[in-house]
Amino acid sequence: MPAMSPLAGEPIKRADAERLAGVLKAFADPARLRLLSLIQSNPEGEASVSDLTAPLGLSQPTVSHHLRILTEAGLLEREKRGVWAYYRLVPSAIAQIADLLTPPRKRATKRAR
Repeated sequence: MPAMSPLAGEPIKRADAERLAGVLKAFADPARLRLLSLIQSNPEGEASVSDLTAPLGLSQPTVSHHLRILTEAGLLEREKRGVWAYYRLVPSAIAQIADLLTPPRKRATKRAR
């Protein structure tokens, strides 16, 4: 995900707004938020579709659909190993979203710690 200026700073450019809206749209689903949480909380920091269907209570095609959306939004990386695909969070993408939505004063405090 390319760097964008914070929302609380200068006005956001149209292309950046469109990109950010797509990412936020990917976030704006309870199942996808849970997927991100499940993958991040996994001890290996990654998971396959088969690891995620039971905890979510969703079918394999539905989980795969949500994972594809999160991957296309740049929030997950996908690595194919044999017949399985493993997904892991892209920390820099998550951090960028947090920075975009954090007021500048709070961002400066956060970095000083």
